[in-house]
Amino acid sequence: MSIITISKGSYTRGTEVAKTLAKKLGYDCISRDILLQASEEFNIPELQLISAIHDAPSILERFTHGKERYVKYIRKALLQHVRKDNVVYHGLAGHYFLQDIPHVFKIRIIADMEDRVREEVKRTAISPEKALYNLKKDDDERRKWGLQLYGIDTWDSRLYDMVLHIKTITVEDAGDMIYQMLQTPVFRTTPASQKILDDLLLAATVEAALVKIAPLIKVTADAGVVYIGNVDAPLTVKQNVINEIRTLAEKVEGVKKVVLGLQEKKDEYHTVNPFHNI
Repeated sequence: MSIITISKGSYTRGTEVAKTLAKKLGYDCISRDILLQASEEFNIPELQLISAIHDAPSILERFTHGKERYVKYIRKALLQHVRKDNVVYHGLAGHYFLQDIPHVFKIRIIADMEDRVREEVKRTAISPEKALYNLKKDDDERRKWGLQLYGIDTWDSRLYDMVLHIKTITVEDAGDMIYQMLQTPVFRTTPASQKILDDLLLAATVEAALVKIAPLIKVTADAGVVYIGNVDAPLTVKQNVINEIRTLAEKVEGVKKVVLGLQEKKDEYHTVNPFHNI
């Protein structure tokens, strides 16, 4: 069992590769599904979520951390969806959100700009000049997004296990090559890699629960123990914020213990009793 992420630019035929591969494997093929799930769960318009993982943050958003909030919702939804395995994900930002999971096979699909322009002209009936402008703008926005939010360049081949150039290699060839690579044990789920995914999902769920009061808070998890980073808040309200963070984190299903940041010197460790309501 495996998870495959396919990163692509517009009109690179990456979507066709994803669908071809999913059919060959008998896997679910998902993309917009994640946005719809996050939109429904957190009551956020889908267009705002699309903007959050496509457009580079504006100056105002860098101060208000608006994109970070939406990104955490999407990350939680994606991790929750792929936890069952046997998934090909070809939506936005999968190579960021799933990069630390060993059994995720990360693929980048590229194509020549001339071929991409030709494909967009064919599908949208716009001029080649307009198509070229749209594609360059789209590529630039996606690149800026990764650099500004993660410090990672989407064009960096080190993000991926395989980069395929659709030209001499056809969509069908790409599907066959990826399929063959998946037969190697390295991309199969193991108990250790499943634990990594479970820990990431729990941390992401807690971050999503805290995002309205602490949009930049960093959370990690290890077998139900949740570690929450330092709280950045004015001293006059800091203890109240810490107490609220603790309360919200304790309510998340699967959390057994909450370990708060270094600011809690006298009560650094707080254990959640799963039977306290019985």
